[in-house]
Formats: sequence, C-alpha cells, structure tokens
Amino acid sequence: MNFSLSHIPVRTQKPRETGLTMMMDKGLSINDTKNFIDMAGEFTDIVKLGFGTSAISPHIEEKINLYHDAGLLVYLGGTLFEAFIIRDMFLDYLELLKKWNITMCEVSDGSIEISHEKKCNYIQELSKNFKVVSEVGSKDQNKLIAPYKWIQLMEKELEAGSWKVIAEAREGGNVGIFNKGGDVRYDLIDEILTTIESDNIIWEAPKKPQQVWFIKLLGANVNLGNIAWDEVIPLETLRLGLRGDTFFDYLGEK
Repeated sequence: MNFSLSHIPVRTQKPRETGLTMMMDKGLSINDTKNFIDMAGEFTDIVKLGFGTSAISPHIEEKINLYHDAGLLVYLGGTLFEAFIIRDMFLDYLELLKKWNITMCEVSDGSIEISHEKKCNYIQELSKNFKVVSEVGSKDQNKLIAPYKWIQLMEKELEAGSWKVIAEAREGGNVGIFNKGGDVRYDLIDEILTTIESDNIIWEAPKKPQQVWFIKLLGANVNLGNIAWDEVIPLETLRLGLRGDTFFDYLGEK
C-alpha cells in the first residue's frame, strides 16, 4: 500500500499458495501487457491465456516471456488443451508447452467428453513436469452436475496431482457454480466446502457481485479466477475493504 491504514486484512505474500488472483488474458497487445504488469502485476499471481487465444494472438512468445519475467505463472486455457486432445495430439501439446517454456497447464473437459479416469491420467502424467490445475464443471448451461459429483471429481483430481481445482464459471460467470443469471448456487458451494478445502479451489468469479460473495464467505485470501485485466486492482480493493461492498467487513478487526 502507498500509505498505512489500520484494520486492513493481512494478505498472503507472493509467491502464494492461497489468496490467488488469476487474470484471464483474452488477447492483450504487447503494450497492454506491459502496462498491465506495471499497474497490476503486483496483485496478480496467474495469467490464463483464455480458451484458444494463444493460437492466433501475435507475439505470443514475447508476451509469455513478459509475464514470466514479472514473476507470474502463465498457462494456456483448458479449451486449447481439449482442442489438442480431441485431435489425438497430446504429444504435440507437450511440445508446445516446452517450446514456449510454460511450466503450468490446465486439464479440462468442459467441452469434450472423456472418461474421468482418462482425465485423471492426463493430470497424473502432466503433474510429473508441470504445475497442473484442473477444471471441474461443464460449459453447457443445461448440464447440471450434482453436488456430490462435484466433490467426487475434485477429490480424485487433487489425488491425481492437481495443484488446484478450478470451479467452472466461464468468462461470463453464468454456468457451473453460477446459474444462467449469474447468481451463486449457494447450496452447491456449501456442499463442496463440507469436504474440499477452499484453499485447494480457484473459484471462477468474473463479476463483481460474485467476487464480493466469495470474499464475504471465505475472506480476503480466497482464490479467485477469470478476472478481467482491468478488474484486478478493483478486486484487490474488495479484498482489503477499500471499496463500498466490503468497506465495513474488517473495521472490527485488528
């Protein structure tokens, strides 16, 4: 902070295991990337190059290097992983990660149909050489997964070697842990948290009301993902009680 205030929650220090902010890069230019790092790199832990954008974004290796030089973890969107898998090009995917010096990857099955055993096999194999996050939930608004199934899937993927499991919401925040209107599926979240530690989950929460809900439920150091590049600093102020939505949440704490 630029000056001292009392009653500010203690944030975990980088490199962190909890309190993570994952920014979703959907096609920032090189200049925008430099500006983002200058202004918000301090408050960002992970950058996801969203869905298949890395396949067509210009200067992608230069961008990845900029993020790495700033101490940020970078990974390719899970949809791109699925695009390789459905074409039987897993080895090509590995070669791409090595070529771009990427040390983190996402394993997901939100668009394709593969057995969960096969998904866990990918997690196990990749976790030997990469930091793996795996996504649970479908991108199909009409496909609902029962809470007990969410728990089973998360447990097995963590056991297979996932560093964190991602609770699906897409960039629109209207599937998975949210309903079509973007409202939190409270019962689902409560059920998941009876078994899975929140520290092991990155909750996709692209909308401010969703971010506020998770911060109020789980505190300043909840892991949040799919944050727009220009919402990282606003999110940090929510975490610190420096925005109206969480302004009074920490005033009773020291």
